[in-house]
Parts: sequence; structure tokens; C-alpha cells
Amino acid sequence: MVKLDDVDPDELRRTLAEVDSAKEAKRLVVALDYLDDVPVSVLADRYGIPRSTLYYWLDRFETESIEEAITDEDRPGRPRKLDEEDRNRLRSHLDTTPREYNYDADEWTPELVREHVEDTFGVTYSVGHIRRLLRDLQSS
Repeated sequence: MVKLDDVDPDELRRTLAEVDSAKEAKRLVVALDYLDDVPVSVLADRYGIPRSTLYYWLDRFETESIEEAITDEDRPGRPRKLDEEDRNRLRSHLDTTPREYNYDADEWTPELVREHVEDTFGVTYSVGHIRRLLRDLQSS
């Protein structure tokens, strides 16, 4: 095994015990498995991750600190249509019933949230994006 010769498995295990993110934990487990001589081809099948991604992760463990290697790099992209303040407002709206906002419904559905976001914030999203937004709001 060439990669990860200088990576301390005990430090990986300590970090694994402390992380909250499933993505970070998966990267640590992959590195630990690799240190246990599990081939990248097996890791790719086991975790459903392309080999190129696994090699990229392993390279990062070699060249960066563990904390840096397990986190995603910032990616430039389009700014969110709903800023943090609007997302917080939407979260508080969803804590009440739709009737509070003059909708003829007792519970929020993705379709109704989509309509509410457009009416209240002037932002149009697909129903699929609304579902992702709802998951994000629930997890934060």
C-alpha cells in the first residue's frame, strides 16, 4: 500500500468518534478500511462511490490535515434565492398551519409550500427543489 503511509489510524478513529456529519464519517471509514488493506475496487463496490472519488479522498488524506480532508471544499455557485433570513422566516411559517396564511389546508404539502414561497417571497422553485429545501430546513 502506497497511500496513507503517514496517516495515523488512531487519529482517524478519534476523529470518527467526534464527527457529526455522515459524509465526514464515510470518508474516515473509507480511509480506515484502506489502511486495513481493503482494495479501492472493493471500497467502491461496498460504498457505491466511484474509484476516482475514492482516490481523490485518499490523496487529500495524504496532503491535508484530517480535518481538511474530510470536509468539502467551498464551491462557487449561484447564491441562494432565499437568504438565511428568509429561510428562517419560512421555517417559522411552517411551524404553523397553512390556515394561518389563508390557505384552505390543515397541513403543509410540498406543493403548498411551493405556492407559499412564491406568494410570500417571490421565488419560484420546482416541487423537487421544495422537497430538498424542506429536508434542509428540518436538518438545520
